[in-house]
Amino acid sequence: MTDTVALDPNRHVPGLPRPGFRRTLHAEWIKFWSVRSTAWSVVAMLALGAGLTTLVCATSADWLASGEADESPGSFVTWGLMFAQVTAIVLGTLAVTSEYGTGMIRATLAATPSRGAVLAAKAVVLTGTLFVAGTVTAFAGYFGGNFFLDRVGVGLELSDEGVLRSMLGSGLYMAGLGLLAAAVGLLVRHTAAVLSIVLALVFVVGTMVFLLPGAWGEWIGKLMPGNAGSPVATPVSFNPNLLEPWVGFGVFCAEVATVLLAGYLVFRRRDA
Repeated sequence: MTDTVALDPNRHVPGLPRPGFRRTLHAEWIKFWSVRSTAWSVVAMLALGAGLTTLVCATSADWLASGEADESPGSFVTWGLMFAQVTAIVLGTLAVTSEYGTGMIRATLAATPSRGAVLAAKAVVLTGTLFVAGTVTAFAGYFGGNFFLDRVGVGLELSDEGVLRSMLGSGLYMAGLGLLAAAVGLLVRHTAAVLSIVLALVFVVGTMVFLLPGAWGEWIGKLMPGNAGSPVATPVSFNPNLLEPWVGFGVFCAEVATVLLAGYLVFRRRDA
C-alpha cells in the first residue's frame, strides 16, 4: 500500500531549493505566452485599436476639415482604443482565471509557495505586455489615421500638446485595465463572471452614472475607473467634463491598487 500525503502549497518542501523571483517571473512568462489566447488578444488589440482609428480618421477627415465639426482631430487619433480596451480586460482576466479553470494554480503554488511572488510576477508579465502592446497599437493608429488627416490639412504632430502623452498613456491605460481585471479575477475566479463585472463597470456603469441628478452624480461618473483612466490615452477627450489626464490616471491607479490589494489578501488566505 502507498500512503497519499497532502501537500500544503503554501509550505516549502524540505530538500527543494526555493525559487527566486527571476525564476518565478520566467515561469509566469512561459505560462502567459504558451496559450493561444495571449497572442490572439494582442493581435485583436492591434487590429481593433489601430484599424478602427485609421478607419474613423479616413471617414471623418473631410468633416473635420470642413469647419463644421464640433470635435477636435485629437479626439480621433486614438479612437480605436475605446474598443481595444476590451482585449486588455480579456487578457487580464485569463491571466488569472484560466489557471483556476485548469487546476494549474495548484502546481504553480507547489513550485512557488510564496503567493506574493507569484502575484508580483503575474503583474509584471501582464502589465509589461499590455503596456508595450497598447503603446504600439496607439502609434500604429496614429500614423495610420494621421495620414488621412494630413491630406486635408488637419493632421497632428507628435510634438503637439497631448499627442505623445496619449501614445504612452494608451499603454499605461491598457496595462491598468488588465491589472484591474486580474485583481477581480483573484476575487471571483470565474472567467465569465469577471468579464461581466469589469466590462459592465467600464462600459455600462461608467456611462449610466452620469444620468444621476446633481453634482454628486457627475463626480461619481468622473471617478469611475474607465472614465478616470481613459483621458490619459487621448490628446483631447470627447467628454470635457472628465478629470485632467494625469489626475484621472492617478485616481485610476489608486482604484486598481485597492482592488489588487483585496485580491491579494483573498489569494493569500483562500485555498487554491
